[in-house]
Amino acid sequence: MRNFLLTFAVVAVTCELFAAETNSLLPLKISTAEATNYYDRVMTVTGRVAQVTIRPTVTFLNLDSKYPDSPFAIVIIHGKSSYYGDANALNGKSVEIRGKIVQYKDKPEIALDTTNQLTVLDMTNSVAKLIGKPTTPAVPGDAPPIDTSTNAFPEIM
Repeated sequence: MRNFLLTFAVVAVTCELFAAETNSLLPLKISTAEATNYYDRVMTVTGRVAQVTIRPTVTFLNLDSKYPDSPFAIVIIHGKSSYYGDANALNGKSVEIRGKIVQYKDKPEIALDTTNQLTVLDMTNSVAKLIGKPTTPAVPGDAPPIDTSTNAFPEIM
């Protein structure tokens, strides 16, 4: 019994040390400047959309600075993303994007696959999920609905 307890204690301590090394605490949210430290990890990156570039097959949201000085980009590949809203409406907005940070041409980026990866933060720091559909105000007259008729990417499901 004594050997069992000793063995159990040694295994418990070893498991705890191993878990501490492999499950090191990551910050919940990082800035665009910190993203280069977290390649190949799923993180939440926060920043302000400084530039929206829409191409026939892809849309880029450059955060915090315009291209080529942008420290981070959100990539929306048309037809491979569930985002179908007006990307231009995001210009100047503070956003959070959650996903795997990858390196492309020496810069970090996250590809948007689903709309629940992207959150728009308003002025009061309350959070509104970007769903890309027109919304109606909670109380008539609060705010106009979002117009998704421009740059709405009809080919994206």
